[in-house]
Amino acid sequence: MNHHKTQTSLALFCKVVDNFGDIGICWRLARQLEQEHGIAVTLWVDDLRSFQRICPEISVDSEIQQIGTVTVRHWRDQDGAFTAADVADIVIEFFACDIPPAYIAAMAERTPHPVWLNLEGLSAEEWVEGCHALPSPQSRSLTKYFFFPGFTGKTGGLLRESGLEQQRQAFQQDATAVASFLSQFGVTPAEMASLKVSLFCYPQAPVSALFDVWQNGGKAITCLVPEGVAAEAVEKFLGRAAQAGATASRGALTVRVLPFIPQPDYDKLLWACDLNFVRGEDSFVRAQWADKPFIWHIYPQDEDLHHVKLNAFLERYTATTESLSEFSLSWNEATKQAVDWAAIWALFEADMQKIAIMSTDWQHQMGENGDLTSNLLKFAETVR
Repeated sequence: MNHHKTQTSLALFCKVVDNFGDIGICWRLARQLEQEHGIAVTLWVDDLRSFQRICPEISVDSEIQQIGTVTVRHWRDQDGAFTAADVADIVIEFFACDIPPAYIAAMAERTPHPVWLNLEGLSAEEWVEGCHALPSPQSRSLTKYFFFPGFTGKTGGLLRESGLEQQRQAFQQDATAVASFLSQFGVTPAEMASLKVSLFCYPQAPVSALFDVWQNGGKAITCLVPEGVAAEAVEKFLGRAAQAGATASRGALTVRVLPFIPQPDYDKLLWACDLNFVRGEDSFVRAQWADKPFIWHIYPQDEDLHHVKLNAFLERYTATTESLSEFSLSWNEATKQAVDWAAIWALFEADMQKIAIMSTDWQHQMGENGDLTSNLLKFAETVR
């Protein structure tokens, strides 16, 4: 007799709203589902160009392609004909994007109905625990469930691959590996010995003000910034176009523009730097696994709703000091008073070692909530 269990299939629908964050999260989730859990994943993406920047193997004009064992489909529009046979066992819409109506109709035709999840955005706000895993009845006897990532055991947890911690420690403990990784971007031995900062932020971040403080400070700082990030401030500092490979030193500060790098290398960049500026959701979570101090630039929302989210995180985050909170609020323009960057930086820099030690505890705390991918599959089993 053949007891071979057929492979669970999963369809993940992703609309790219915030440049790389959305596809960054979906691609990470897809790969982990496939590599660690043997799930057959089809990833529907509307913007293959953004996808290609974090995953160079992507062909931008293929309707359907295989990357590893993940099937990637170009989600062009809301049209398209689907039958029950096209529907996966688990269907995930990321960030409440609308699945094509014909796909939903086919979901209703399928027996049994698929598990339908809306994977929500990450927030530290209190209400998330109450909404996590709630059912939402839909037409045609379908039920959709809300699945929230989060920072507590009453949420879905955070995305984290099973070998990540070991990989990070092995890399960070190998000075040669760190040096050779950074040297491919032109980082010199002298810069290796300086305070190394990675910078990823939205265009409105007060980068120029910080550069001024850094270049006039007494401590050598090397700032590594991906091409296209903070372009205005970086060009002003360099005195030329901010293309990959461009670099300039003024006073104590050296700025280097890096090519946009694939996800595994971005992790290494976070591991190799002493301080990481991150943004959105994907790099924000990766910075928490890097065991280094970080400053988060939150995705701006109307009526400053993002400030509520920022404060909720700062209240929950345990690897923090008053200076980190003040820096974060100022960086996100969430303070009323004029900002004295020199003073804020001096206090924060003095706390950085302490913060690095506390981030190890935070990491372990987050690890205890389990990882998002495993939690999601466990939940899907309970509602099947």
